[in-house]
Amino acid sequence: MSRVEEICKRLKASIKEPKTELKYVSDYAFLIAVVLSAQTTDVQVNKVTSELFEKYKTIDDILNLGLEGLKQRIRSIGFYNNKARHIIALSEILKSKFNSKVPRSREELESLPGVGRKTANVVMNALFDRPTIAVDTHALRLSKRLGFSKSGDPLKVEADLERIIPEEYKKSVSNLLVLHGRYVCKARKPNCAGCVLADLCDSKSPN
Repeated sequence: MSRVEEICKRLKASIKEPKTELKYVSDYAFLIAVVLSAQTTDVQVNKVTSELFEKYKTIDDILNLGLEGLKQRIRSIGFYNNKARHIIALSEILKSKFNSKVPRSREELESLPGVGRKTANVVMNALFDRPTIAVDTHALRLSKRLGFSKSGDPLKVEADLERIIPEEYKKSVSNLLVLHGRYVCKARKPNCAGCVLADLCDSKSPN
């Protein structure tokens, strides 16, 4: 078994449910949550979306709420002004072009305002069971620490991961890296003593 496969195997064994921690009540709500999650914690996004979608459940509800109304309800989220504009604009496109459904293809997803490659990868993975690899700050950090990639460019890291991650783990590897990075291999104080990968990691703390 290769080192990369062993790392994936151990992560999969230690993280019983490698799935997103964003809560959502519909495909549309999930797309909105992912757009809101950029540079914001999932905890904060979940707090905002649970209150938002309790009252405004559909695309029409959000559009009727309007830009200013939406801003007021997501103002605790970082960059809420831009995100509100993106959400209203993508909602209008979903309604007019996609019959109010979240599209399945990367090209169609990335045509939506506020939806880049990472967001598209997250959506395709979580909603449509695609083996896409989304590279966020956690995946970037762990890929470097574990020697998966030397690059700091998300596109290059994604390509490196696509090349080295065994097929059976491609569907789950993004969430495995995110969750391990969020709770164990943290940016400032990684818990190397409690890490299942300590003996395989050249970056582990000596203490």
